[in-house]
Amino acid sequence: MKLVVAIDGPAGAGKSTVAKRVARELGLTYIDTGAMYRAVAWKVLQSHGDVTEEATKEAAKDIDIRLSYEGEKMKVFVDGTEVTEAIRTPEVSRNVSAVASFGFVREKLVELQRRMADCGSVLMDGRDIGTHVLPKADVKIYLTASVRERAQRRAKELREKGHDVELAEVEQEIAARDKADMEREISPLRQAEDAILVDTTGLSIDEVVAKLMALCKGAA
Repeated sequence: MKLVVAIDGPAGAGKSTVAKRVARELGLTYIDTGAMYRAVAWKVLQSHGDVTEEATKEAAKDIDIRLSYEGEKMKVFVDGTEVTEAIRTPEVSRNVSAVASFGFVREKLVELQRRMADCGSVLMDGRDIGTHVLPKADVKIYLTASVRERAQRRAKELREKGHDVELAEVEQEIAARDKADMEREISPLRQAEDAILVDTTGLSIDEVVAKLMALCKGAA
């Protein structure tokens, strides 16, 4: 049986972390759409330095983004170069919402994401999966948490990777990204009417995975 799962939610809600585990447990192909937008942002920054509409259009017009898996680890490639860690820097995080706001970027990546989903059972996470990319998904989940908790998670993750960050600064950036994602004109971040809300504030990863597993198995 083909199963299509869509998980949406704001930055730092834990989508990628839990989605990878749920996909593995259920034998689904995991597609991290956030990594794809980060890949575009990385290329713009590398080739032009500043994110402008013209620079983004130039970088995105012939970009080749590939997601590959080695066991449980996902690798991201842009034009043949591995950028798995490079797309997770604070600089990319600060610019990815601006890149994602351009209609031509979303159009290009949504087409690619839908082609990926046509290949079989998938679990896809992002900002507009249940509302726009896969509106007929079998399971739709909106994953969220308080801004403070999401900032704490992101700051911990960045520090573990060697980045020197302040919690207050990360919290401000996440709040600003929420605002940009929710207010953008094209495919804004919002909970689909038929999506199930899961608030992860105060929950462990195992607890969130268990909740999502139960929801997916109920639809299988």
